Parts: sequence; structure tokens; C-alpha cells
Amino acid sequence: MNEDCLKLTTYFGERDRTEAGRLLADELMDIYGAHRLAASVLLRGAEGFGRLHHLHTDRQLTSSEDLPVVSVAVDERARIEQVLGTVLAVKRRGLVTLERARLTSGEIGRVELPEELGEATKLTVYVGRGERVGGAPAHLAICELLQRRGVAGASVLLGVDGTRGGLRARAKFFARNADVPMMVIAVGAGERIAAVLPEIGGLLEQPLLTLERVRICKRDGELLATPRELPGADEHGLALWQKLMIYSSHNATGAHGRPLHLEIIHRLMHDSEAAGATVLRGIWGFHGEHAAHGDRFFQVRRHVPVTTIVIDRPERIARSFQIIDEITSEHGLVTSELVPAAQAMSEQETRGGLRLARHRL
Repeated sequence: MNEDCLKLTTYFGERDRTEAGRLLADELMDIYGAHRLAASVLLRGAEGFGRLHHLHTDRQLTSSEDLPVVSVAVDERARIEQVLGTVLAVKRRGLVTLERARLTSGEIGRVELPEELGEATKLTVYVGRGERVGGAPAHLAICELLQRRGVAGASVLLGVDGTRGGLRARAKFFARNADVPMMVIAVGAGERIAAVLPEIGGLLEQPLLTLERVRICKRDGELLATPRELPGADEHGLALWQKLMIYSSHNATGAHGRPLHLEIIHRLMHDSEAAGATVLRGIWGFHGEHAAHGDRFFQVRRHVPVTTIVIDRPERIARSFQIIDEITSEHGLVTSELVPAAQAMSEQETRGGLRLARHRL
């Protein structure tokens, strides 16, 4: 399979419940499992805030009762559109986004990337926790290969529930959880990503991956580009959104001695009108020529990769990037992406919509 697909992502709180009293996370993953989606992953966040700028963090007991949660679901466009109505029928707070991607699975030969993926590409590989390559965990083997082939960076995010190849697996205590999916997210030049895809396919028994267009804005303090200047809506009046992703290490610090991701969260909360941000703590990763780092035993340690996600309207993304640019003066990999559809929901209002906007970048 090598075809266009959609990625459906929801951002919400781990204590959020449906009208029937079920945890929203369980409800969403049950939906994805029932529809046997090609890939879906539930990720627990470590830090974040929403429109009201209330901080939720696992660093403080009083603020850790409703940590951010992110669910990602990927499949052919028709299948995601089919499941979307069921997802939206579940009343909730939070943010839902739709993004275009390229889905590749099965035997992977030489790949000719579409023109729009030429500038830079984000590669996401879905593997099981217990999947092995030559006796080593698959995610370690993939990261080693990507770094050897000169890809700019990669982070591994551990899922706690999800589907892969249509089969559902949920993490349980006192279990190996070998089939629970995890994500390896890599960013690099399009030609480097294209060249390494057949090798990744050769490593895995059942490769499943997506490709998305990104712009690399900063690397290790060097400003390479700014986020694209976008209008507020496309020619049909559909709203456009943008996403910033900041890949860093828990050990990387900003000007005030705080870890980079904490400095970003603090400044966006207090010095901007950002609609929100979410921090995901990884278990392994690398960027550039820096040595790969993280935890081999799925226990959170200090020297782990961290991914910070900011989604907003283009005018506010431009202001947020100014702050992030200042903070990432020495460390981190910063990318920007177009988000063609997003809907933010609260008890008071619903903003945005999930009709896919178009903009020729």
C-alpha cells in the first residue's frame, strides 16, 4: 500500500469522560479498534495547557490529576472520514485535527516522493513494543539506521493503547505488552528519507509508516527558515491552522536554566495568546550528530527526548515562533507544518471545523 491518507489527532485530558461516564481515552480507542484502523496510538503527555492557560504537569502532585493525552489515528481517507462522525458524536472538550499524509505498508521498494515532500519530510514508523530486529528492539534499530543515513533527528514515543494493521493492543500491568504500538517520528531532507525507506522496510516484518510535509525551521540554534506566512483561510473560506513541533532533550536548558520544554511552556503561557501546547516525553531519540539517548527499559529518566507541540491559527503561530526562536538559541530541532482542519471544543463553544482546507504552499 502506498496511497494518500488522513491522520486524525485528538488532544484532551486523561480525566475527560463521555456523557455515559466512560473515560474519553477508552471510548476513542474502542472506536478505532472496532473500525480496525491501520494505525492508532494513545500517548500520555507530561505537561501542557489549553485555552484557559491552566498548567497540567506531572512535576507537581496538585497539577498532575488531568495530564494531557493525545490519540493519533491513521488510515485511508475514506476510512478516517467514516470514523470521524462517530468520534465527533462523543461530546468532549479538547482539540481535533485532520492532516494529510502518505501511508506506506507491506513491501517497500524505491520510493519517489511527491514534489510537496521534497523540501523536508516527517516520517512516522509504527512498531510494536516487543518487536525485534536482529535481537535488538526495533525502535533502537530504526533510530540507529536513520542517524547513520544522515536524517536530522528522531524521537520514539511509547503508546499505551492502539491498533496496528487493524489489530488492537492495550498495555496492561504484569504483561509483556509486546504488540502495543509505539511511534518513531523522524524529520529530515526528503531525499534522505526516501533513500532510507526500503532499508526500514527490510528491517521490519510488517512495515507501516506515514510521510508528511514539514519545514525545518531551526537546528541547534541555527535559524534555517521561519514558518510559512499563511492567510487565515483558503479561497473557500475554510480556516487554516499551523503546527510547531520542538524536539529537544530533557537535559537541554534555556536561558533561565530550566529545561527547554518547560521554558517554552512557561513563556507561551505568560507572554503569548497561544491556544495551548502539549509536551510528550519520549523513551529514545537523537538529533543531528549528537549521540542517541533515552531509556532502554521504559522507565522515565532525565536524559530522554522531549517533543513539544503547539497548534494555532497562523497569526498566533507567528508570535509563538518568535518566543520559541529566542528560547532555542542553542538547542533543539524546530519544525512547522500546515494543519488543514482543526476544531477546538469546550463547554461554552466550538471553534473551527473539520472540512479540509487547501492552500498551495
